[in-house]
Amino acid sequence: MKKILTLCLSVFLLTSIAAQSSDLIIESKKQTFNEEDNKIKFNGNVNVKIDDLKVVGESADVNVTQDQKLDTATFYEKPYAFEIKKNKKREVKANILKVSLITKIIRAEGDTQSIVYEGKKPVVVINADTQEYNTKTGIMTANGAVTMLYKDLETFSNDAEITTDKNGDLKKLVLTGNARIKQEKNESYADKFVYEAQSGILTAYGNTTSNATMDDGSKLVLKSNYQEYSQKSSVFNASGNVRIWFQDYYAVGPKVTLYPEKGTTNPNEAYFTGRSSITQGVRTIYADKIKMTMKPKSFDAQGNTRTVIKNIGAGNDDNMTLGL
Repeated sequence: MKKILTLCLSVFLLTSIAAQSSDLIIESKKQTFNEEDNKIKFNGNVNVKIDDLKVVGESADVNVTQDQKLDTATFYEKPYAFEIKKNKKREVKANILKVSLITKIIRAEGDTQSIVYEGKKPVVVINADTQEYNTKTGIMTANGAVTMLYKDLETFSNDAEITTDKNGDLKKLVLTGNARIKQEKNESYADKFVYEAQSGILTAYGNTTSNATMDDGSKLVLKSNYQEYSQKSSVFNASGNVRIWFQDYYAVGPKVTLYPEKGTTNPNEAYFTGRSSITQGVRTIYADKIKMTMKPKSFDAQGNTRTVIKNIGAGNDDNMTLGL
């Protein structure tokens, strides 16, 4: 999750169409116009240029409004759109690509894929059923089996919304519906993720689960209703039916804060507040505050502590008494 910030200006395709008017240049083997349906049709080696944006395909048409203004250019048969700026190349592929010349909205439909290259190396890949970019608001939406890949960072969700500033830098990322974020051996699940680039805070809502793998291979699982992760400090905050599994420890409480091991991003100290419990084998300790440490493995319970040991006499018919 810490590298999610690197999904900055490189995750957005086709942002070069500015709000001001632009020249549209279309080349093709054949062009026809039908006044009845108000469409200009292009066939054979269609090449389109709008500012830095170029679109290549086999066929396209452009709607014409009643006052003879160009409306939406639609490209068929798996068109390919791209722009090149300095050492970056951004491209999108889809079954159908629509470019609104009035609203400045670009929409890709059917098996869409966006790729950003630095030099010849792909740095970001986005796949979805549909992708749409509004150049006026700086918001890109992707719907249907959305995946995003940046080096070792992967995200999965039903839908995604990405907001950028005027420079194309990331402001906000929202993943909704069966969302998952994976980085190397660590992954998190939630109904919804929200990432704020300025603060570096990643927040997870609803049925949240985070799985962390330690350097020695041991696993820590954190489940709760709400989780918040700070990139800058590598600190987790979780609340609402919090549960943590680590080796033979099982801890439960209303709230927890996890701090990393010094010099790493691995969670190492978990501080439970509110009436909490920690179980190890048959023993459960209840307390107002519990500190659980992963390395070295230990725990400390404070405030109205109570210990319950289950089945202490299991397998023996004799009851423990004072001999009376």
